Amino acid sequence: MTVALHDLLPAGLRRGWAAEGTCPDLDLYSLFRARQIADPHATAVIDAKGELCRTALDRKVRCLAAGLAGLGIRAGEVVGVQLPNGRGAVIAELALAALGAVALPFPVGRGSLEAEVLLRKAEAVAVIASVEHRGGHPAAELRALVPALPELRHVIAAGPVGSAPEGTIALTGLLRSDPAAFVPARPDPDSAARILVSSGSEAEPKMVAYSHNALAGGRGNFLASLMPDGTPPRCLFLVPLGSAFGSNGTAVTLARHGGTLVLLDHFTPESALAAVREHRPTHVLGVPTMVRMMLERLAGPASGAGEREGELPAPTALVLGGAALDETTAEDAARAFGCPVVNLYGSADGVNCHTGLGKGAPEAGSDGIVAGRPDPRVADIRIADPETHEQLPDGETGEIIARGPMTPMCYVAAPELDARYRTPEGWVRTGDLGMIGEDGVLRLVGRLKDIVIRGGANISPAEVERELASHPRVRDVVCVGIPDRLMGERLAACVVPRGPEAPTLASLGAHLTRRGLEQRKHPERLLVIAELPLTPAGKPDRAALRARLTESAPSAAAPSAAAPAPAPPLAHAG
Repeated sequence: MTVALHDLLPAGLRRGWAAEGTCPDLDLYSLFRARQIADPHATAVIDAKGELCRTALDRKVRCLAAGLAGLGIRAGEVVGVQLPNGRGAVIAELALAALGAVALPFPVGRGSLEAEVLLRKAEAVAVIASVEHRGGHPAAELRALVPALPELRHVIAAGPVGSAPEGTIALTGLLRSDPAAFVPARPDPDSAARILVSSGSEAEPKMVAYSHNALAGGRGNFLASLMPDGTPPRCLFLVPLGSAFGSNGTAVTLARHGGTLVLLDHFTPESALAAVREHRPTHVLGVPTMVRMMLERLAGPASGAGEREGELPAPTALVLGGAALDETTAEDAARAFGCPVVNLYGSADGVNCHTGLGKGAPEAGSDGIVAGRPDPRVADIRIADPETHEQLPDGETGEIIARGPMTPMCYVAAPELDARYRTPEGWVRTGDLGMIGEDGVLRLVGRLKDIVIRGGANISPAEVERELASHPRVRDVVCVGIPDRLMGERLAACVVPRGPEAPTLASLGAHLTRRGLEQRKHPERLLVIAELPLTPAGKPDRAALRARLTESAPSAAAPSAAAPAPAPPLAHAG
């Protein structure tokens, strides 16, 4: 049985974008193969094992595709991929594209319960995972799930020869298959190529199906807008390729644009700075928290690794998404890296807008954070009434909706999500609040659902975070709501200090007053931590922070400041 993946966008729109050249109208493997033929010795991947050229990569892709076909994996079937950033993840994604199968990548670090949900709902017939990664044993953990997953026929273990756990298939054996015997499937470019996993606010992770054209076309046009001279990009991915943000890797950087992927198997600020110096990427893709950690290393005492020696080679751009980017971080990063800092507003659900290669930092004000001018070659963006979905006039605040070449097909095995987040005309409902001014610029205001309700009054955590980020003693901040028996909820600020002295709850309140934020929106709890915990996808882990605050909540209902505490474990984005 194969999960049904239907397209909620009118077929005429898809065909129109292909006919006018907005989408390449080729499957991902065919796009990569054309690049390989054009320049067979160009570097495709740089990872911990060294450099891999396009021809060597293509041979490995064909070997794996032949091996997977020998296991009976067919076009349209879903295969999970839980591999760290490296050539293995790239080979797997291209091999599945060549088979016409659907890749379901998800980052290393997601627990077995979540993996079970993903694989079950997607009706995955196989999954490829590492034998060992950073002390964990993903392949063995996934093998243990087989009795609960009747559709899952194979667990493929990636690791040294002889290391595959009992009951799994060694990836090394599949890579010895005869590549000459493999004939690519050439799937319909409008058919599903990859399932993106969204780290949204649902009880279970959302899965979103994307076609070859939506990835290489819509998402490919996003990266093209950040390539000023059309030169193939050299992209350093600090986020996992298995995340939604990471889908700009194999499908976009490599297949669509013929670029080079620079990959770290897990993120640390030291390894990221070393990669910038050694490999001179044109684009660095990450989340703001990662860049703040890199800036802190640059500003601190020089280490034996010599992080402060010499200037950093300037990329074309730092591309930051996944969380709000404040002006202080943008300005500091632009100065340290000597390049524009691009504020990316995007999600797996099908929205993308960015501030471009201008020199100025993204502005923030009372009317929200600037997200840039929507690009119809990527996604047309409108502001709609949240109830009627009717378009609102310029200058009015409403729900951000999007539709365009990058729009996904549907949610996977979740008709209730299709009904909730897609309009009959195929528009994606983001759940974000925004406005488009007369200048055509999109500004983000907050979330429809991400609201703290204190004594019946609504507070937007995004608004408070935006103002706290400008405090001189705040390096990083996340605001969350915590339960309170008197008020229902109270707002808590989780702060990573800038410098040796942490801010106090009183100083944060005074700062917000000076910024014009009314008293009822001020945080009433403060948690001081060394680093923000990150999800496997590299975003701030709000659930972990909320749990930490809830566990340490005082017995009295009165507001308080939590004592400074060691940071929760930092999930590595790899």
